[in-house]
Amino acid sequence: MREAYFAGGCFWCVTPIYKMYGVDKVICGYAGGDEENPTYEQVKHQETGHRETIKLVYDPEKVAYDKLLDIYFANVDPYDAEGQYIDKGFSYTLAIFYNSEEEKEIAQDKIKTLEVASGKKAQVALLPYKNFYEAEEYHQDYYLKNPEAFEKELIESGRKKA
Repeated sequence: MREAYFAGGCFWCVTPIYKMYGVDKVICGYAGGDEENPTYEQVKHQETGHRETIKLVYDPEKVAYDKLLDIYFANVDPYDAEGQYIDKGFSYTLAIFYNSEEEKEIAQDKIKTLEVASGKKAQVALLPYKNFYEAEEYHQDYYLKNPEAFEKELIESGRKKA
């Protein structure tokens, strides 16, 4: 099993898609900042330097890292430097936290391909993995625990059309 870490804006919104593609676990949390064990409120209010991030636990025999990146880029706006959809602020900006030089190179290639195809600069930080703190339990599998609120969030955020 391997782990991948992607900041894609609202972690609730990007969680379910990965389970459809064979990822074993998707854990919501916070990554990249200096504060130990930050809370949702601290991160949401831009107090810690963390981004809302998902930790993917996956079997590379079932789904390749390359495919995880394709899923990531299909579900975010890689050109928004301010955050994602209605969620604005550093904690909602995009980042790929790599665990190896191989992951870094694969991500660099994906970003370059996006930029060439669009003619725009991708606003995705590519950073070495530093830390990950699990979010509070009520954030985990939010879409299953609160399906109506989750659907409302997708629509209000602009990620899904009504």
